[in-house]
Amino acid sequence: LAARLGVAFEPAPVHLEVSGPTRSAPVEIVDGDRCGRFTTTVISGIAVGPSPVEIAQRLLGAGMRPINNVVDVSNLVMLELNAPNHAYDLDRLGGGGFRIRRARDGETLLTLDGVERSLLSRDLVICDAEDVAVGLAGIMGGADSEITEATTALALEVAWFEPTGIGQSAAHLGLRSEASARFERGVDPEGWQRAVARFVELLGLTCPDLVVHDGVVDATAACLPAARRTTTLHLARVPRVLGTGFSAEEIAALIEPIGFGVAPSSADASLLEITLPSWRPDCEIDVDVIEEVARHHGYDRLGRIVPRSTVHGTLSPRQRRRRHLRQVLLGAGLTEAMPSPFLAPGDLERAGIDQPAIAIANPLVAEASLMRPSLRPGLLGAVAYNASHRREDAALYEIGHVYPPGALPLPDEREMLGVVLAGRDASAAVALWREIAAALGVGARLEQSRIPEGLHPTRSASLTNGPRVIGVLGEIHPRVLEAFDLDMRVAVLELDLSDILGRAEPVPGARPVSRYPSSDLDLAFVVADDVPAERIDKALRQGAGALLADLRLFDVYRGSGIEAGERSLAYRLRLQAPDRTLTESDLARVRDGCVNAVAGAGGRLRA
Repeated sequence: LAARLGVAFEPAPVHLEVSGPTRSAPVEIVDGDRCGRFTTTVISGIAVGPSPVEIAQRLLGAGMRPINNVVDVSNLVMLELNAPNHAYDLDRLGGGGFRIRRARDGETLLTLDGVERSLLSRDLVICDAEDVAVGLAGIMGGADSEITEATTALALEVAWFEPTGIGQSAAHLGLRSEASARFERGVDPEGWQRAVARFVELLGLTCPDLVVHDGVVDATAACLPAARRTTTLHLARVPRVLGTGFSAEEIAALIEPIGFGVAPSSADASLLEITLPSWRPDCEIDVDVIEEVARHHGYDRLGRIVPRSTVHGTLSPRQRRRRHLRQVLLGAGLTEAMPSPFLAPGDLERAGIDQPAIAIANPLVAEASLMRPSLRPGLLGAVAYNASHRREDAALYEIGHVYPPGALPLPDEREMLGVVLAGRDASAAVALWREIAAALGVGARLEQSRIPEGLHPTRSASLTNGPRVIGVLGEIHPRVLEAFDLDMRVAVLELDLSDILGRAEPVPGARPVSRYPSSDLDLAFVVADDVPAERIDKALRQGAGALLADLRLFDVYRGSGIEAGERSLAYRLRLQAPDRTLTESDLARVRDGCVNAVAGAGGRLRA
C-alpha cells in the first residue's frame, strides 16, 4: 500500500530481548532436501488464557476461530508476516528437542484435528528427540504436544520447508491447512527472527512474566535458498517486453519501495543489478522484475501495442493445394466422410486387400485393433451403411493418413485421397481424375498391367508418373461388393497426396476463349482387348493437335461385326480454332491425323 500510494513505510525494527538463562530445544535435520531451516526458541512464564479482544476480533475478521492466547498469537503472526509457526508444550516434548525426517510407510500420527493419519515415506514429520512424531511438517501439529491450560513453557518453531513436498503431502492426506497453503507458495526463509519477535511482543500482552531464554537454535540444510539472491536486468529488454522504455531511475523508484534493491552494474551502464527480496520466491529472473515494474507503473498506462510480425500469416503451398483439391471435390458433388482410422481384423480381407497392418498394443475394442493401411475399407463401410438406409447413390471422399508397415519400427505414414462413387462405373472415376489432374497440374498414365488388389480386373488401372505409382482408379471387385452387401457398381479413385501435394505448384496460365463455333467429329476404332483405351485416347490427342477442345469416349461395343478378342471404341472429338471457323478441309486433316495416330497405337478405323 505504501508503494502504491507513494508514502514512506518503515517496518518496525526487529528486537528480541533475551532475559532468561540458557535453555534450548536442540534440532537435528535428517532429511535436508525437504527441510531447509528449523529454528526453535524456548519461552517460559506462559499463562494460557483468553486473548485480548482486539486480537480475537482480528482473527474473526480473517475467518479464524480464537482458541487461547498462545494459539491465537501464533495464528496472527502467520497472517501478518506470512510466517507459519507452531508452539509446542516443552514439558510434553520427549527429550526436549526435535528431529526432522521422512515418515516411515504406515507410521501413524494423531493430528490436532483429532484424526489419526497413516503416513507414507514421502511425508515429512517433526519428531521429538526420542524420534516420536509430534507433527506433520508444514501442515499440522500433533495432539500429544499441543498447548493446554497447564502449559508453562513452550518451544516456538519457525521453519522453512521445500514447497513441492508440502503440497504433495497435503494433497494425498486430504489435509490442507492455513500453514500448508503458505508453505506451498513459499515463505520468507530469512524472516524467522521477525516472526519470533512479533510472537513474543503479542504474547506479552497477556503474559507479563514472559521469559525468552538464551540458546535460540537455528538449524539449516542444503535446500535452503540463498540469503541474497540477485539477477541482472538489461534496460533494453524492458521495452521489448512491455513496449515502453524506463530509465534506471524510474525502475528504482517503482520497485525499491517493495523491497527490491537496484544498483547500476560496474561492467555495463545499460545493466542493473537487482537484489531480490527473500520474501518473494516468485521472483527469480529478469522478466519477473519487469513484471513488477509493469504492475506498479500500471498496466493501463502501458498502452496497447499490436506487435509487428516479420512473417505474415499464410498457407504453405501444400495447404493451398489441399484446399484447392477439397474445392474440386465439393464442386464435383462429393461429400466428405470421416471413417475411423482403426480397423477390425477382418476388414482388410473383406475389402480384398492382402496387406499387413500394424496392430495396436492396447486397443479400446477388438473392432478397432489395427491401424489402417488403406482408406478403402472405411469408405466402403460408409457406402454400405448408406445403402442399408436406402441411399444408394452416395458419393464420398476422405483425405486422411494411412499407416502401412515400413522398414523402420515406425509406419510409413502417408496422406491419401480416397473417393467412392456408388452406382457409377469406372468412367466416372476417370472423369473425376481428369478434373483433379487439371486443377492441380499433375499428369499420370493409366496402366492396366498393374491392377490393384480388390479392384475389378478389367475395369481398373494404376496411375503412374514415371516409375512411381501415385494412385489407382476403376471399380470395386464384385467379390468385395458382395462382402459388403452391395448390389451396385462402385467407382473408386485413390491418390497418394504425399506425392501430389508435395510437388511444386504450377503457375496458372490464362487460355483464350474462342469466339468461333466448334465442330464435332465422331470416330470409332477397332482395337484388341489387350490394348488399353488410354493408349487410343493419347493417340487421338496427339493426332488432333491444337484444335482439340474436348475428347470423350461415348461407346464401347463388342458383338456382331467385331471379331472375337476385339472391341469397338467410339470417340467424340470437339474441335475449335481460336481465330477462325473451321472448314471441311480442316476437319478432314484432323480426321486423317487421328486415324494415322491410332493406327500406330494398334487400332484401325471401324468400317
